[in-house]
Amino acid sequence: MKNFVTRFGVCIISIISLVSCATIFTGTTDDITITTKPAGATVYMKGLEKCTTPCTFIAHRSLNETTIDIRKDGYDPRTIGLDRKFNPVSIINLGSIIGWGVDAATGSIMKYDTKGYNIELKQKKEKE
Repeated sequence: MKNFVTRFGVCIISIISLVSCATIFTGTTDDITITTKPAGATVYMKGLEKCTTPCTFIAHRSLNETTIDIRKDGYDPRTIGLDRKFNPVSIINLGSIIGWGVDAATGSIMKYDTKGYNIELKQKKEKE
């Protein structure tokens, strides 16, 4: 009986330690790198300026924002969709509703797939 209780306790502790695995193992943010040709464009996410290219910024997974805007004087603005996909590390939650809830709240169930973007900007056409 004592052996059973010990094994049961170890199992419970192991399951509890796996709560919110994606949040613990992969974090809640991704670094996104943007390079433009020509350089010096401003990158915006949700209307907030993030950086000037070439640059790397932190994208929080919980924002569910999947687009960035790139602007530079004299060039057409660009809107780029960020690739997101399911984060397989969250499967380790093994049916723990608490773990799934924490990973969902922090955005760790999903992750940004592509971490680097090379964007070529087109010059604005002069009006005649």
